[in-house]
Amino acid sequence: MRFQYLPPQTIYPLGWLKLQLELQAEGLCGNLDKVWPDVKDSKWLGGDKEGWERFPYFLDGFIPLAYLLRNKDMIARVEKYMDTILSSQDSDGCFYPKGDEEKKNGDIWSLFLLLKVLVVYERYSGDKRVQPAVFKCLKFLDGYICFAPLFNWAAARWYECIIPIMWLYKRVNDDWLIDLARRLKVLGMDYEAALPLWKEPKNRWTYETHVVNIAMALKSEAVYCEITGEKPTGFAERAYEVLKKYNGTVYGHFTGDECLSGTSPVQGSELCGVVEAMYSYEWLTAVTGDASWGDILEDLAFNGLPATVSEDMWTHQYDQQVNQIACAEFSGSVFRTNDRRANMFGLEPNYGCCTANFGQGFPKFAAAAYMKEGDKLVAISPVPAKIDIDGNEIVCNSEYPFRNKFSFTASRSVVIKLRVPAWARGSFGFKVENGWADISVGAGKTVEVEFAAAPEMVDRPMGRFYVRYGALAFSLPIKESRRAIEYVKDGVERKFPYCDYSLTPASDWRYAFVEGTKLSVEELPYERAFSRENPPLKIKATLAPVEWETCFDGLVADEKAGTKRTGKNAELYLQPYGCTNLRITEMSKIE
Repeated sequence: MRFQYLPPQTIYPLGWLKLQLELQAEGLCGNLDKVWPDVKDSKWLGGDKEGWERFPYFLDGFIPLAYLLRNKDMIARVEKYMDTILSSQDSDGCFYPKGDEEKKNGDIWSLFLLLKVLVVYERYSGDKRVQPAVFKCLKFLDGYICFAPLFNWAAARWYECIIPIMWLYKRVNDDWLIDLARRLKVLGMDYEAALPLWKEPKNRWTYETHVVNIAMALKSEAVYCEITGEKPTGFAERAYEVLKKYNGTVYGHFTGDECLSGTSPVQGSELCGVVEAMYSYEWLTAVTGDASWGDILEDLAFNGLPATVSEDMWTHQYDQQVNQIACAEFSGSVFRTNDRRANMFGLEPNYGCCTANFGQGFPKFAAAAYMKEGDKLVAISPVPAKIDIDGNEIVCNSEYPFRNKFSFTASRSVVIKLRVPAWARGSFGFKVENGWADISVGAGKTVEVEFAAAPEMVDRPMGRFYVRYGALAFSLPIKESRRAIEYVKDGVERKFPYCDYSLTPASDWRYAFVEGTKLSVEELPYERAFSRENPPLKIKATLAPVEWETCFDGLVADEKAGTKRTGKNAELYLQPYGCTNLRITEMSKIE
C-alpha cells in the first residue's frame, strides 16, 4: 500500500466533522439497536429477526462512530455485541446464526461481511480474540468452498473477503491465505467482462449491473493485487470512466435505482451505493496513491451522502435524485426496479439494507481523511481534525470544504503530504506533483494553505448545466410542504423522529440559467455543515422562469430541462447540493 491507515486512537475529529458524527450518534445510527427489530432482535444476538447482513452492516458503521467519538456508552454496546458474536463461533470456525441447513446451502455473503467487521473491531479495540477467530473462520471457508461454490451475493462480492484475508496474512504470513484469495476470485464474478453491460440501462434487476455491487467492486483489483503481489491493470480507472460517461451524476457518483440507470437527473442513486463507493475510493487512494480518487471521495462525502440523509440524521432515502422536486409516494415509479416510495425520507424506505449500512459513510471518511506515508502525514482531505502521533499533535484548523482556506499546526516538525484537488486554481505556493504537495510545518508553527477556486458552470448531457464551486455542487433549493407519516408495518413501528416523511414542492422550481450570468459566492455563518435552512454558503445567480413538464401527478420533473421562457429574470440563491432536500440542480441555459 502506498499509504497506511492511521491507528484510529490517534484521530480526533474537530469542528463540523465532529458535530456531524455527534449528530449521527444522536440520530438513527446511534439508536438503531434500540428501535429497529432487525438489529435489536437480530439472530446474531440470539433473537428471532433477520440474521444475515443487517446486523453486521450496522456494526460496520457503529464501531468506528463509537470509538472516534470516545463515546463510553456506545463502546460498551459494541463490546457487548462483539462478546456475543465471538462466543457464538461454531466448532468448525463458522459464524452463521441461521442453522446448519442454511449454513450448508446458503449464500455466505454475510460471512464475508462479518469477517470484515471483525477486522474493523480489532483495529479500533485491539481485542486479541479477533485474530484467532478470523484465522479459524477463514480455515473453515478454505474447506467450505471446495464443495460449495460461491453464488448470488457472495459471488458478486467475493473481493470483500480479501480485506480480512489480507489483514490476517500481514500477521501470520501463511501462503494458504494467498491461495484462498485466488480461489475466491476464480469463483467470483468477473467485473471486467461486465463493463460493456454498463453502457445503457437494462430495465431489469441483475447482479452484474447492481449499483452496490459495482460500488464495492471498484476496489476489487486493488485489494486483490495488494495480497497477491500482482500488478494492477487499471480496472478501477476503466470501470469508473464507463460509469461516469454512461451513468454519471453531478456529485461524482453513478445512478442505480437499483441497477445502473443512465445519466438522467431524475433517476435514482441508492444510498448503499454511495457509502460503499466512498469505502472503495478510500481503499483506492491508500493502495495507489492516486490523488484523483480523493477528489471523487470528497464529491460523495460532501454532496451525495449528506443530501440523502436528513439534517438530523434520523431518516434517509433509499434513492436520491439530482433533480428532486418531491420525495413522496409517486403514482408510478420513475425508478427502474425500485418502488414508488424509494426517495421518501424514512426508517427503511424501499428496503432495509440502507437503514443498516449508511452509518459507515461519515465515520470511515473521518478515519481515512488522514493517513501516513513513512514519516509523513498524508492529508487526503483537509477536514478539521487533530492527529496525535507519538505525542506530536498536528491540528488542521479548517472549515473545508465550505471555506477553502485552512491551516496546519504541529507541536513537533512534520511534513504533511497534502492532496491538491484538480479544481484548485492558480499559484498554490507549494510545489505540486501528481496532485500532491509536501508542506513542512515547523515545531510550534502554523502554515496556512488556500485552494483558490471560482464558481463555474459545468456541462451535463442533453443540454443541461449545473454550478460547481470547489468540492461542492450547487442546487436551487425548493421549499417543501412536509407531512409526517407514522404507522406500523410487519411489526416495525415508524414514529417521530424516524417515521416516513412526504415532501412536496412549496415554491417555484421551473427555472433555467440565463446565458452569461454572474455567479457570486456569499459565505454565511452556520452551525450544522449541511443545514437546509442556514447553509455555510450560497451562490447568487440570474435565472429565468421556464416551462417544464412533469409526470407522476406533477411530482417528477421531466428529464428534459425547460427552455421556453415564461417571465422575467430573477436573482436567486443556489446552495450546496448536500444542504438540500428538494432541489433543481441541472438546468438548461437560455438567452
